[in-house]
Amino acid sequence: MTERDEALSTRARALEQAIGEIGTTLDETTTCRELAVFLAHHLHGAVTVDLLDEQGAPARRAASADVLPSGAPARRAASADILPSGAPASGPAASGASPDGPVASGASAPGPAVSRASRAGADETQAFRVGADEPRASRAGADEPRASTAPPDVPSLAVPLAVHDEAPLGTVIVTRHGPGFSADEVAVLRQAARLAARHLGHARRLVATEDTALHLQRALVAEPGRPHPNLEIAGGYLPAGPRALVGGDWFETVRLHFGRSLLVVGDVMGHGLDAAVDMNAYRTALREAAATDLPPHRVLRHLDSVVAEDDARRPATCLLVQVDPARGTATFASAGHLPPAVFGPDGSAEIVDLPVGPPLGTGVGGYEPTTRPLAPGETLLIFTDGLVERRGEDIDLSLARLAALRLPAGSGPERVVEEVLHRLGAHHAEDDVAVLAARVRTRPAS
Repeated sequence: MTERDEALSTRARALEQAIGEIGTTLDETTTCRELAVFLAHHLHGAVTVDLLDEQGAPARRAASADVLPSGAPARRAASADILPSGAPASGPAASGASPDGPVASGASAPGPAVSRASRAGADETQAFRVGADEPRASRAGADEPRASTAPPDVPSLAVPLAVHDEAPLGTVIVTRHGPGFSADEVAVLRQAARLAARHLGHARRLVATEDTALHLQRALVAEPGRPHPNLEIAGGYLPAGPRALVGGDWFETVRLHFGRSLLVVGDVMGHGLDAAVDMNAYRTALREAAATDLPPHRVLRHLDSVVAEDDARRPATCLLVQVDPARGTATFASAGHLPPAVFGPDGSAEIVDLPVGPPLGTGVGGYEPTTRPLAPGETLLIFTDGLVERRGEDIDLSLARLAALRLPAGSGPERVVEEVLHRLGAHHAEDDVAVLAARVRTRPAS
């Protein structure tokens, strides 16, 4: 094998390693750390990764890493600091850093090279000599990041974090003592930077989509509709974590004739913006069907047939409850949904046994109504599966945990929602949670 073939083989192995080590998560700071550590190890120098803000101005140093010179005991470190543009690094400045001593990661504000490199194209590399205005890692301990000034005439490279013609997301700067960078090392730097930029761009687009879906869903389930005054209600919605993909959970209340109200909870299968959009379509179709004053099981039958005709629409589970305060009854119909719970005046819970039809959108139909009394002081709770389901646990055990709750006597809808969410640990659930509680208002004694 010739020397050139060996160099190409080394580049290929480095790229393969970069693919496995860079972009392992959707967190951009982690991706920048992975990039910095990879380059520090392969290029034997100090690496900083600076990100730009939405206006393209230097915003923060996301990561830095360094290794000891060749021949010294191997050591790698990485750090991340969020700094306002132009702010100095934390900790006292150090100077005269010796390349022969232990070198730890450091942090500082993005320097002038960031602006120069970020204006370059994705395939361009800025070569320069570090002077007094370019920070690099110092001999400070890893627990106390410092900024120092490297000696003049230190060979350095800067490349933009960009993919082809896309706007740069930041800059990668590599500085080291010793010989300049070879063409193969420059190629490794460019490829690693492009790989990281691709992951960063994907993560940012995904976050933007999640934010849109989350804002849409929160707007749609912020408050349930206003039922008749003879019914007290309270609702709650919890997304599964700050960066989790939003699901299609929703709840709704619809006023019907003769003082009745229709309570609804549903869960569109899947996650993301499409699930949130489909959830809104289900809500709209349900309101139209409910306006015809059909009983709950026939509303589900109508929705099922409408959705089954649209191949693009996702299936959904749904539970409808028609509450009639005058008669003191609640009529249920379920399309693949978990059963509701009823909390008595003493705070004890009961899971309502219901026949369960197929999810909406299958076109199968077969929904049956169930009517039971809803006595004064009883609070009805309907919910999505995120409230009770736990990974690897049988659903009967999950529902038994809900049935075993004993709430304070006389708890109304708001208290029931608060207590159930807290006691079942819904704030740490793996799936979105939507809950709706209702209680018939008692008439004042005459």
